[in-house]
Amino acid sequence: MEDSLMTVIGFFIAAILMFIVPLMSVSERNDDITQLAVQTTTSEFVEDVASTGVISQSDYDAYIQKLAATGNTYDIEMEVRKLDENFGKKTVAGSGDLIGENSYYSIFTSSIEKDMEADGKYELSKGDIVTVSAKNTNLTIAQLLRNFFYKVSGNDNYQVAASYTSVVVNNGK
Repeated sequence: MEDSLMTVIGFFIAAILMFIVPLMSVSERNDDITQLAVQTTTSEFVEDVASTGVISQSDYDAYIQKLAATGNTYDIEMEVRKLDENFGKKTVAGSGDLIGENSYYSIFTSSIEKDMEADGKYELSKGDIVTVSAKNTNLTIAQLLRNFFYKVSGNDNYQVAASYTSVVVNNGK
């Protein structure tokens, strides 16, 4: 009886080592590759926006399609911090001296998307700061396996995420 119990346990351990461990390893590697692709796509999109000064609807749609090509769904958040240059100006006898610091106000994804739908683009000014982040909303195979074996679960768990920020160098007008 004791030998048959050890045989069953041995088969169970062998099955885990032969099938489950390689599957987890391959799925983790797939998530790493996807992470790199999403980070690269996000940085290219933000750098393009920063160099042109415009977030166009066609570029944004292309960005979303490139992310969708990874096989995951994403929550994309954009923030544009608009430069409100030196709101306290002091002019004395033709002097162009400025007093105060530059300040920024933020515009977020929903407002940017509304402007893009209306005009086909969202124009930026030199000195604005653009931030785009993308987080996967679905569970990847690696997350499913990890949740099954380690009982790690929660709504805020994401495996693939990317964020990139850049300063606009050209006016989009």
